[in-house]
Amino acid sequence: MDFSLGEDRQMLVDSLRRFLADKYPFATRTAAAFEGPGWSRDLWGQMAELGAVGALFGEDAGGFGGSPFDVGVVFGEIGRALVTGPWLATLQAGHVLAAAGRHDDLAAMIAGERVISYAEEEADTWFDAGAITTRATARGESWVLDGAKAVVSCAGSVDALVVVAKTDAGLSTFMVERDAAGLTVHDYLLVDGGSAGDVTFAATPAVLIGEAGGAAPVIEAARALALVALSWEAVAVMDVLRDQTLDYLRTRKQFGIVIGKFQALQHRMATMALEIEQARSAAINAADLYSADRVSRERAVSAAKTTIGKAGSLAAEEAIQMHGGIGMTWELAMSHYAKRLIMLGHELGDEDHHLARYIALGQELEPA
Repeated sequence: MDFSLGEDRQMLVDSLRRFLADKYPFATRTAAAFEGPGWSRDLWGQMAELGAVGALFGEDAGGFGGSPFDVGVVFGEIGRALVTGPWLATLQAGHVLAAAGRHDDLAAMIAGERVISYAEEEADTWFDAGAITTRATARGESWVLDGAKAVVSCAGSVDALVVVAKTDAGLSTFMVERDAAGLTVHDYLLVDGGSAGDVTFAATPAVLIGEAGGAAPVIEAARALALVALSWEAVAVMDVLRDQTLDYLRTRKQFGIVIGKFQALQHRMATMALEIEQARSAAINAADLYSADRVSRERAVSAAKTTIGKAGSLAAEEAIQMHGGIGMTWELAMSHYAKRLIMLGHELGDEDHHLARYIALGQELEPA
């Protein structure tokens, strides 16, 4: 099968890569990621103008991409430049809005005029939507929310939240404005850059998105697409770590020769490269099977997440070890890539979680 990007996607990749290389060098990224809100609203708007947000959504929703491969190439460039911001949350929130036909909200997101984050996880849910305790209660023709959400991306600096809550009919999704009454946010910077916040709702006014009780399949599909995005982002980060480590091995000398000539290090680099290619294959497979039946889709994304967890840990550890002590320093960009890669392995479920999920989903398949 041909998994080449195609002309349109390659043009998007090239334009984003050139833009980020020019406007978002490492020093700029470090300042944006670890100061203030943890991300640059100005950069977000410029990337939206280049089509980075619109590429995440289909033409029927007002975008001009929307396929898992479109999502993958955008997140690949986000990973390559270590761009912070509510990218993953916007992807999930936008998917929910698109499924409900909320095209006006999507249009504002695509234009970069509104930034909407996504609030699903709670302190004790462990990626199980059935364990959500945030409640939505109807009051006449309106709704109010009560409960709390944990680690909501950029919660303190976005314009609105798409919130997953339970109603009497089941799981539902709601739009909540950032300045809504009864909404409080405790925000903080993250160890790998960017920010998140713990959000509390107390009789907070909300607007129902879609049908009450009908959100379960929508949020599952949104999470699957987010796992595709994370897989492609992780592979891009691994590629950078591999290239930076190779450059170091070709220049660092010991005993009068470059250390890249040492056979032991060559073997370790070969293993690292093979694991990265395995992760790339898993990410491509997840994107390809996203449109398949539910079990095939979910097994593919869990397989990809398991693979990037394993390969990512190896790539981060080997890159640091082959650099030596300098690999841990704040000033070296590589240490930030390694840190981000480890965190990607845990986001939306770690290796162990998705391996168990892959096995459980396999049991749902009918015997051949």
